[in-house]
Amino acid sequence: MALLVLVVAVALAFDFTNGFHDTANYVATWVGTRALSPRWAVLISAAANLAGAFVTTAVATTVGKGLIDTGLVTEQTVLAALFGAITWNLLTWRAGLPSSSTHALIGGLIGAALVQSGSQGVKWSGLWHKVVVPGAASPVIGFAGAFVLLVAIYWLFHRLTPGIANRGFRAGQLFSGSWVAFTHGANDAQKTMGVIALALYTHGSISSFYIPTWVKVTAGLTIAAGTYVGGWRIVRTLGQRIYKMQPEHGFAAQVAAGTTLYAGTHFGFPISTTHVVSGSVMGAGATRRLSAVRWGVAGNIVVAWLVTLPAAALVAAALYYPVNWIF
Repeated sequence: MALLVLVVAVALAFDFTNGFHDTANYVATWVGTRALSPRWAVLISAAANLAGAFVTTAVATTVGKGLIDTGLVTEQTVLAALFGAITWNLLTWRAGLPSSSTHALIGGLIGAALVQSGSQGVKWSGLWHKVVVPGAASPVIGFAGAFVLLVAIYWLFHRLTPGIANRGFRAGQLFSGSWVAFTHGANDAQKTMGVIALALYTHGSISSFYIPTWVKVTAGLTIAAGTYVGGWRIVRTLGQRIYKMQPEHGFAAQVAAGTTLYAGTHFGFPISTTHVVSGSVMGAGATRRLSAVRWGVAGNIVVAWLVTLPAAALVAAALYYPVNWIF
C-alpha cells in the first residue's frame, strides 16, 4: 500500500508540473496581446482547466491501458515512468522550452515498460495510431486552422478601424483563451488520471480499469494548482519571441488550438497542447508574411518536440532498476 500511495503522489507531482509547464500554452496569447494581465490570465486558466478535467475519460483510457501491457506492468514501472517524465519536464522548463508534457509521460511509460518487459510490454499499434500520427498531424492542423481563420477575419472585418478591432478581439480572447484552457484540462489532466488508474489496477485496488471519481477530482485540482503557479519562462518564449502578436492573432490561434484539442480529446488521442498551440501561434503569424515568424525560435521548439519522447524514455529506462531495487 505504501508503494501505491507513493505512485499516486508522484503522479500528482507530474500533474502539477504539467500545469505550470503548460501554462504558456494559453496564457502567452493573452499576455502577448495584452488582453489580460498575467495573474488574471493564469487564474482564469486554472478554473477552466479544472472544469475541463471532468468532460470525458477517453484520453485517460488510452494512456492507462492503450499504450503498454497492463498485464505485465508493475507499480515500479509506473513510478520509473513518472520520474522520467518529471525530470524532463523540469529540465525543459528550466531552459524555457515549450516541450510536450504529454510526450514526456508517454516516453516515460514506454521506456520503463521496455526495460521491464522488452518489446512485448509496449502496444506498438496503439502508440502509432493514438500518439505518433495524431502528434504529427495536430500542430499542422493548428497551423492551418489559425491561418485560414485569420484570413477570414481580415476579409470579414477589414472595414473596422484598428482601435475598434483591437478592443473587440481582446474581448473575444477572454472566451477563446478559456476555450483552450478548458480543452487543455480535458486532455492533459486525463493523462494523470490514466496513470493513477493504471497503478490502482496493477495494485488490485480496482478489479477492472476505470477512472474513480476521486481520481478525477484530485487530478483536476492538481493541474489547476500547477496552472496557477505559472510557467513564466515559457510564456515569454511563446508570447514574445516567436513574433509580436496582435489581438486578432491571439484570438485566431486560441480558437484553432482549442478546437484541435477538443477533437483529439473526443477521439481519445493524448495530443500535446504545447505542439498544437505553438503550431497555431505560428499559423496566425504566417498570415502577415512568412518572415514575420522567427523561425529560428520555432526550429528550437521543433527540436524539443522531436527529442522529448525518446529522452524521457531513456531517463525512465535508466531509473527503472534503481526504482525497482529501492522499492
